[in-house]
Amino acid sequence: MSGLYLRLNKKLLKWLWVLVILGVLASLPLAFVRNETEQDTAQKVEFVLDYRDLLEISDTQTDPRSFVTHQLTEAKKSGIYSMAVYESTLNEFRLSRRIEVFSSHEATALTQTPVLPNENFTYILFADKEAQTKLQPLIEQTFKSLNVKMRPWSFKNQAGMIIEMGMEEANLKTMDPDPIALDTLKEKGFKIVVRMSNRRPFDAAQMNALLARLKQQYGVKRFVIDGETVPGFINENNHEHLDAMAELMKKYNIGLAVIEPLFQKVPQKGFSRLAKNINYDVVRLHPLTEKDGEKLTENITEPELRQREIDVADRLVLAVKDRNIRMVFLNAKAVRSVDKGTIINPLDSIYASLQGENGAIPRIQAAGYSTGVAEKFQPAYPGWQKIAKAVAWVGAVALITLMISYFIPQIALFVFVIGLIGSAGLYVLSPSLFAQALALGAGTSAPTLAIMMAIREARAKHQAKLGSRIAYAIVLLLRTSLVSLIGACFIIGLLNQVTYALVLEQFRGVSVLHLMPIVLVCIYWLLFSEESTYKEKLRKARALLSSNISVLWVVGAALLFAVGFYYLSRTGNEGQTTALERVFRSFLENTLGVRPRTKEFLISHPLFLLGAYLCVKHRKAALLMLTGVIGQASIVDTFAHLHTPLEISLIRVAYGLSFGILIGIVFIIAWEILSRSWRRWTPLLQQE
Repeated sequence: MSGLYLRLNKKLLKWLWVLVILGVLASLPLAFVRNETEQDTAQKVEFVLDYRDLLEISDTQTDPRSFVTHQLTEAKKSGIYSMAVYESTLNEFRLSRRIEVFSSHEATALTQTPVLPNENFTYILFADKEAQTKLQPLIEQTFKSLNVKMRPWSFKNQAGMIIEMGMEEANLKTMDPDPIALDTLKEKGFKIVVRMSNRRPFDAAQMNALLARLKQQYGVKRFVIDGETVPGFINENNHEHLDAMAELMKKYNIGLAVIEPLFQKVPQKGFSRLAKNINYDVVRLHPLTEKDGEKLTENITEPELRQREIDVADRLVLAVKDRNIRMVFLNAKAVRSVDKGTIINPLDSIYASLQGENGAIPRIQAAGYSTGVAEKFQPAYPGWQKIAKAVAWVGAVALITLMISYFIPQIALFVFVIGLIGSAGLYVLSPSLFAQALALGAGTSAPTLAIMMAIREARAKHQAKLGSRIAYAIVLLLRTSLVSLIGACFIIGLLNQVTYALVLEQFRGVSVLHLMPIVLVCIYWLLFSEESTYKEKLRKARALLSSNISVLWVVGAALLFAVGFYYLSRTGNEGQTTALERVFRSFLENTLGVRPRTKEFLISHPLFLLGAYLCVKHRKAALLMLTGVIGQASIVDTFAHLHTPLEISLIRVAYGLSFGILIGIVFIIAWEILSRSWRRWTPLLQQE
């Protein structure tokens, strides 16, 4: 039985590469379909200004209404054609100067009537007849639904009403968006984006009437969720209202915008289900937050302010090009400046960051996008996709098996069969988990396998010592990178869903993808890279584990831990960088259009090239090639950012290899100069 198993295992080892290649070939059409989706659909970028922020800033001005009118004109000149309007509150009506709101204490002072100690009501005065006509029914409908009593009130022939609820609480109650504001913005040519919350009890009839009015009168096409839950969400087990909300949104062809995860503490509850039920009519939104705006109001010099405006522009351009952002949400806030002795706001600087020679909008347009109402991606799901993914599934399991076979070749057949059965069971349990697990396994295996193959090749070359060393090193780097790209192909093929492009689902395990290849390659180098029996490998492992630990070892381990922690802290969307590096990154981005990864072209690829060059003469120089695993893992990780367009990822990898080879050649030249100088001068120094 064991003899039969070993024969089958030996045959399988020959066929694993065939299965891997078939899996790659099946993934390529899926990559092509994704690229077509990214290149041919959703090419409009929508810039949206928070209208409530505008009202809050106007409250600090001497002529609030004139200020708002002027800013709307300036916003349109700068390329902002959409305004975000919230569901209204009494406080927002007050900021708009449509009503004045008083507590019972303030009302008694105003009317000079005796204080009523048992009363804590809210008093409202309407600014004019239009405000009363359009807002009073809205206010009455809201508080009537809460069973709050109301009655008319007036002061000096100015109409108003009394709401029998404390002012602090009354100011929190949410009602339909301000119809006067909507009419004003429509007249001035702005598109409307509504901030919709879940703060009111869900009523299908009222929601239907609201959505009909928003769509038919104001052409609303998209909601941005305001708060932690989407409209209609009750809990994770009750979806009745949520599904009803989805049906209404489909009825009126209204979509959603999803805020980038980096700017949300937790995902908004119910968002994924609502997005799925409206057929993923969703665009990605990048916010310029109030905190970001405050940086444009600090007491700095004019050149520093201009640079910060350029930094904002760089950030917005990068978001659109690199992360498929189609809606930019602009926030602003009035700030008290003690140094300047006035209240200032960042609006002018925000406008400046959008227009001008270095402005975000001209640069975004130059990159092939246009400004307008954001549109969803239109992904294609051809009938052959399931077959292609099935072939990619087998190829991914084969790739993982190949990587493991470099450690223990005798278990390849067992691993392959168990891998197929286990992954099939995982698919039945959760198709999403199945795809992510296989993608992570293939993505980890490819760079690991690439470096292990390169180490074997380098040692074979050391024995042969034939041909041009520089040409050999370059070819080896390119061939190694090609093997790593196999992992990228499987990630693209297995995770070919719009949910990943919109980051409604995230590819977990990026840290594993960075760290595990390093660990596996180090284990391979220490124990499995040389021909020896398993007993000898075990003896070597025991010797390493039982070695005396010196202070130098402890210091070295601490340094490795620090380097590893720093390396991992820089991975993912929340990676940390220094100010100097951000300047360098910005320079690369603006010069090349797409920024190559620093760890690839400055560190990993050049050192790999130097190691491959030296290993022809010096066997231990292959140790330098181990650093290449960082760059190879980075190549795969580039494609694991599924919200980044494929074209951008390909250009980034190509730049990384091109510049890495050039810098590697510089390393080789420097090495030759130093080594020849050392050989020339050492005998002379010894003679002296």
